[in-house]
Amino acid sequence: MKHILWATILLLLTPLASAETYRISGKATYADNSAVSLGYVYVNCEQGAFECYQYRGTEAMTNAYGEFTMVIDADSEEDGIDILLTLKGENFTHTIDLSKHQNSPEGKVYQNLKLQQNPTASGVMMGFGCFIVLFVVAFVSILLRTGSRLSTKRGRLEFMGYRQAKQLECPKCKEMVFQHELVKHLIVDHDLDPLDAGEITGMVMRRTWSEEE
Repeated sequence: MKHILWATILLLLTPLASAETYRISGKATYADNSAVSLGYVYVNCEQGAFECYQYRGTEAMTNAYGEFTMVIDADSEEDGIDILLTLKGENFTHTIDLSKHQNSPEGKVYQNLKLQQNPTASGVMMGFGCFIVLFVVAFVSILLRTGSRLSTKRGRLEFMGYRQAKQLECPKCKEMVFQHELVKHLIVDHDLDPLDAGEITGMVMRRTWSEEE
């Protein structure tokens, strides 16, 4: 009975003892040889390759230099099977080679991944590009408006600091009169008393201020 129990324990422990940590290291680059930074490399399998399915979904992230190390557990039964290393939709076949792994002084096998695609513009660069475009558009718009204003005499005077006097509507004749000439206009053109002209001008100015507010 004891012999059967020990045989069962040894049988259960044997597969565990034969499995070893299998490391795949490499560098991932784009077609232009720039590093694939912070990208996920994960294990995929060919359709029908059932011996590979136990590793499917295992993943590793590349560092800022595109370097990665993927770790799986492999035993003698998996020696020689093919798995797919997938990065950004592109697949790379890797054949598990336990002998090569065991004889490696660093305890890992190397496989670099070179993509056929080029890197896409980053969000920061795209945002910076949009900012530059908007800045140029705004700058050109300001130049065009400034040039249009400077093409007129009034615009040139305003550019130098001169402002045209405000105009008010005369309550008697409905004509537009410069604010500082409204009193004179009421006295001369409408024959009003200076005090009355001043009072009417004040009422018009207060009404204008209230409308502006």
